[in-house]
Amino acid sequence: MKSSARSLIATYVVFCVIAMATNLGTQNALNWLLVKQGVADQFRLLVVLAGGTLAGLLIKYVLDKRYIFEDRSHDLNSHARKFSMYTAMGLVTTAIFWIFESVAFFIVPTTTGLMVGGVIGLTIGYVIKYYLDRRFVFEAAA
Repeated sequence: MKSSARSLIATYVVFCVIAMATNLGTQNALNWLLVKQGVADQFRLLVVLAGGTLAGLLIKYVLDKRYIFEDRSHDLNSHARKFSMYTAMGLVTTAIFWIFESVAFFIVPTTTGLMVGGVIGLTIGYVIKYYLDRRFVFEAAA
């Protein structure tokens, strides 16, 4: 494997970790707030999953666009199209993430269960997402 390929993989892994930390950190903060408010598990799970996913999606898009795919476009139409496609590609991988996270939460209904399922689901999802993004979102830049 070439040095540049190893460097790209290492950078992508670091960005995945940053996005995972953002996602799971947001989830943890939301979960803590909602538990304090006495919100029911089912509703709490939905809010926690959506909030964390949105936070992780935004940070990962910015990092991937600029540093992984070296996309330098700045116009609003380009951003809108690419972010829409990026989000669409993320629907499949988000489903994988949410399934793993939800199953883990229902098996072990604790923050730990939620986080372990989240890490497994996000890891699988990000590997798949790289290939989808390279093929369908940032094809011109790659």
